[in-house]
Amino acid sequence: MTNLFLDALAGKTGSRPPFWFMRQAGRYLPEYRELRAKADGFLDLCYTPERAARVTLQPIERFRPDAAILFSDILVVPQAIGQTVGFVEGRGPVLDPIKSAAQLAALDPGRTLEHLAPVFETVRLVRSELPDDVALIGFAGAPWTVATYMIEGGSTRDFNTVKSWAISNREAFETMLNLLVESTTAYLVAQVESGAQALQLFDTWANAVPASEFDNWVSEPTARIVSAVKAKAPDIPIIGFARGIGPRLPDYIRKTGIDAVGLDSSISPAEAARDIQPICPVQGNLDPAYLLSGGDEIERAAREVLKELSDGPFVFNLAHGINKETPPSHVERLAEIIRTWESRA
Repeated sequence: MTNLFLDALAGKTGSRPPFWFMRQAGRYLPEYRELRAKADGFLDLCYTPERAARVTLQPIERFRPDAAILFSDILVVPQAIGQTVGFVEGRGPVLDPIKSAAQLAALDPGRTLEHLAPVFETVRLVRSELPDDVALIGFAGAPWTVATYMIEGGSTRDFNTVKSWAISNREAFETMLNLLVESTTAYLVAQVESGAQALQLFDTWANAVPASEFDNWVSEPTARIVSAVKAKAPDIPIIGFARGIGPRLPDYIRKTGIDAVGLDSSISPAEAARDIQPICPVQGNLDPAYLLSGGDEIERAAREVLKELSDGPFVFNLAHGINKETPPSHVERLAEIIRTWESRA
């Protein structure tokens, strides 16, 4: 059976582009909220395989996209290696921030696979229930983005603490990145061994990195993960999503060795078709605001993306995740627009 998503990542162009949506499983779905209410916190939901698998499958049953993405969180990795991680309702992630060499020395990548065993069971459960034409995507956070949470102690708007710490403690920050490369590689390989058919690395805060540090903090650690994963699973496609880096995208693609690249809304579909698609398959890039707003603007904006990018290897997605206030009916409409694109004149 044809798998449009995996075909697109292999550089093929089919009758229509495949699609999935970042954050397609989540708070905008009433069935997710119902299941979430039964869990003892967000991390309990992530670590309970039967429930996490059900959440992963909810948007597949509702919207019939061409790929499911594992329901989990990028911060399970720092928790796995020994950092205290929690989620506070209305605030988001809260971590015990890394401030000393002693805290850093206490982190142990060797704990990764044992701690994250429930996640791998979720992957196995989901894969066993998905039809052959729907791919399963595993994922992790890229080292720089995960490090921002580990050092800041949670979300931040200015990244001053992490950047100052990284610049003032270069050897220690390199050690942290090395720990994350090791742990993330093991985590991704285990997802593949459990049934994931593609992987995505989220570098959501790549745009906060100074240009002079971009290779050291973003491209090089990502390249090491890609190389190490490929050594164990050479046929697994890896998508890199480095949000907000704009003109650096071609260099990022070449230096990291990713197979496909996720696009945010800082680049137009026409620019992506001209400058990025000749290098590798692209994924994106409808701004989630159109999906939230609804009306005829969804169709207009979606058709612009489809028109510019469908002639080459392309996976339709959003430029970032679905907003929690988005009506599911808007997502249903967008899915239908993409699914019927093959009937275009």
